[in-house]
Amino acid sequence: MTETIVYALLPIVVLIGFGFFLRVRCFLDKGFWPQAERLGYFVLLPSLFFHGLATADLQALPVKELAGTLIVSTLAVAGTVIGLRSFSRLDGPSFTSLFQGSVRFNNYVGVTLAAGLFGMKGIALAAICNAAIVPTVNVLCVLVFARYGSAQLTKRGIARQLATNPLVLSSLGGIAFQLVGLGLPPGLEPALKALGAASLPLGLLCVGSALNFHSARQWVGPVTYSSLVKFVAMPSVTLAVGLGVGLNGPALTTALLFQALPTASSAYIMARQLGGNAPLMAGITAVQTVIALVALPLVLIGLSNWT
Repeated sequence: MTETIVYALLPIVVLIGFGFFLRVRCFLDKGFWPQAERLGYFVLLPSLFFHGLATADLQALPVKELAGTLIVSTLAVAGTVIGLRSFSRLDGPSFTSLFQGSVRFNNYVGVTLAAGLFGMKGIALAAICNAAIVPTVNVLCVLVFARYGSAQLTKRGIARQLATNPLVLSSLGGIAFQLVGLGLPPGLEPALKALGAASLPLGLLCVGSALNFHSARQWVGPVTYSSLVKFVAMPSVTLAVGLGVGLNGPALTTALLFQALPTASSAYIMARQLGGNAPLMAGITAVQTVIALVALPLVLIGLSNWT
């Protein structure tokens, strides 16, 4: 298990480092990175979410129990983080980065690890996790950005962000296709799959390009806080809720896996687009990815007796 997790995380660390190297060496024009972030946010990530949810095989799996466990635990932890905001001593935009670092997850790593642990069943379980958490997390993050981000939004603005957020829309669209049994057209399915696959390397390169180690001392508090929530509080609450609804075996293990994943590169892109502290978000994403090399195996092994 440990070897599978390390092999899944190492390429992510390498890509983030390579993005930092490209920016430092000025290999690409500075104007490239904002456009790459925009492409990822509005096209590539939505393609990934829509394709994954629309094509998942969800038969004979505890869909309601797994989805309910993930949604309830995410809401509980998110509410606690917001309730304890005053203890973070961060300004609004920086708090949005801490919040995303606490609740957002890297579904690329989750799918890879679930497939490595449980094969095709793991892929299906991962699809359920994405269907449950992706819309939940994105709605929560939009609301937090609306309240604490530098681009203050009115109620109408919040509604507009939720109604037009590409990550929320693509997730709901994929779920709708799944529920009504619509298959993707033969020509469209591989195109969406290819676009979604491109979101991982580009997003991680963008994260690396935004790293600024001159302000690394300012990261210690938010990184520590968000990492404790991500790698300790979130899986612990998930375990309690999962056991309460009778979840067990591979389904419970997959739930714990997804709730202990490091923050995704989409968090940085969202911070850049919606008025968060993007450099801090890049720092949290990079450091959590490295921490996950040790934390993920410990979480899964430590909680294995319960699953």
